[in-house]
Amino acid sequence: MKRKKTESGSVTAVCQLRNGDTHPFGAMRHFTPLGGGEERIYREMREAIPVLDAAVGKMVRLCGGFQVKCWDKNAQQKLNDFLRMMPCGRGQMGIESFLSGYLDSLLTYGRAVGELVVAGGRLRAVCWGDVTSLEVQEGDNALDMVLWGMDEHGLMRPLPYQHLLLFTTMHPEPAHPYGVSMFRGMPFLADILLKIYHTIGTNWERAGNIRYSVVCKGGENLDPATAQERGKAVAAEWAKAMEDGKNGTVRDFVAVGDVEIKVIGGEAPILDSEIPVRQIMEQLVAKTGLPPFLLGLSWSTTERMSTQQADLLTSELWALRRTVEPAMLKICKTYLALEGLDNRVEIQWDDISLQDITQQAQAELYLAQAEKYRAEAAS
Repeated sequence: MKRKKTESGSVTAVCQLRNGDTHPFGAMRHFTPLGGGEERIYREMREAIPVLDAAVGKMVRLCGGFQVKCWDKNAQQKLNDFLRMMPCGRGQMGIESFLSGYLDSLLTYGRAVGELVVAGGRLRAVCWGDVTSLEVQEGDNALDMVLWGMDEHGLMRPLPYQHLLLFTTMHPEPAHPYGVSMFRGMPFLADILLKIYHTIGTNWERAGNIRYSVVCKGGENLDPATAQERGKAVAAEWAKAMEDGKNGTVRDFVAVGDVEIKVIGGEAPILDSEIPVRQIMEQLVAKTGLPPFLLGLSWSTTERMSTQQADLLTSELWALRRTVEPAMLKICKTYLALEGLDNRVEIQWDDISLQDITQQAQAELYLAQAEKYRAEAAS
C-alpha cells in the first residue's frame, strides 16, 4: 500500500492489490452479482442430500453461544436483557436465534446479511435477510462496499441505510467481494451421488413391482386366427390371476399347452452401490470438516473422536466464530450507543467441549497433583 496527496494536502491510502477495475465489462463496472445460479444449486443439494443439511445444522450448533462483557457495569444488565429478548423476525427472539440463521446463511452461501431495525432513536430488532436477492457495488476505495436491493418498483437500487446493515463473507477471494460456500466443489460429486440413488430407486421399483413374460409354446401348427384367440384367452386368465392376487385371493392359472413364465429383467443383477457411494460420501464429509460419526455414518470400529480430530474441528469452529464476531460486536455497540451508554464491549464465547468429561477430569487431576508436588518440593 502506498500513499498519495490530495489537492487539500491530506494523505489518503491507495491500495495496490485491490482496485475497482476488476470487471471486464465497462457497462457493469464495479458490480458483481450475489444472486447467481449456484445459490439455487446449494439449496437443492441440502434438500436432496440429508447429510449436507445435517452438517450445516451440526456446525451451527457446535459454534455455541457467547456472553458479552461491558466495560460499564450499569450497561451490562440492559444489554443482556436486550440480547435475550430482541426480536429477530420469523417468530424468533434473542441473539442466539439471529446467530443461528446468520451462520446457516454464511455456511450455505458463503455470505450472510442482517439489518439493525432502529425506531424512535433506539435499536428495536435485528433481522437476517435473503443474501441471494442482493448485489454489491465496490467503491473506488477497496474498503468501501454498497449493498443494492430491489425497491417497490422492482428496480435494483442502493439500500438507503447502509450503516444499519450487517454483511459477512466467509473466505472471501481477492477478485470478488463475496465469500465461498462450504458446498463449493460438491455439486459434481453430489450429481453423481444423486444419479446412483435415483438408479437404486428405479432398480428396486423394477425388482419390487416385477413384470412377467408369458410364452405359450406348441402353437406352431395352428392357423393365425386360432393362435390369436388362444393368446387372448391365456392373457385374460393371467390378468384375472394377477388381479385376484392383489386382493389377497389365491387363484390358479390354467392354460392349455406348454406355457413358460419369466420375469422381465430378472436376470439383470442390481449393482452394488456401497463402495461408490461411500467414496463420494467421504469426499463430501471431508469438505464439511466434521467426523463421520457426528453425521450418523459408522465407517470405523470406534465411535469416539480422537484428540487430533477434536483439535482440528475446534480450530474450524473458532475460525467460524471469528468470522461472525464483528457483526455481533456491531449489534452490541449500536444498542449501547443509541442508549447513551459506554459501547465498549467484549465477546466471550462459550467453551467448545468435544472431549469426554472423564478425560478432562483426569487431566485436571494430573495437573493438580503436579502442582502439589511442585509446591512440596519448593518448601
